[in-house]
Amino acid sequence: MKALDGALWNGLWSTLHSMKTIQIVLDEGALRAADREAKRAGLNRSALFRKALAYYVRRRRLIELEEQHRRGYEKRPAEPGEFDVWDRVSAWPEK
Repeated sequence: MKALDGALWNGLWSTLHSMKTIQIVLDEGALRAADREAKRAGLNRSALFRKALAYYVRRRRLIELEEQHRRGYEKRPAEPGEFDVWDRVSAWPEK
C-alpha cells in the first residue's frame, strides 16, 4: 500500500507542478455562476475553468473542421449518385 501511496503522491505532485497559476477577472455574477456550477459538478473553480476551456477548444476545433468540410464541398460538390451505395447500406431492410 505504501508503494501505491508514493506513486499517487508523485503523480499528484507532478501534475500540480506542471500547472501555471494565472489571474482572471470576473464580475460578481460570473463568479457566483462559476461557484454554483463548480459546486454542482463537484469541482473547484480551477477544475471548472480547465474543463470549460477544454470544451471551448474542442468546440472551436469542431467548428473549424465543419467549415473546412463545407468549403471542400463548395469547391467539389458531390456528384449525383455518388453516395447511393450508402443509402442501400443504411436503409432498413425490406420485410
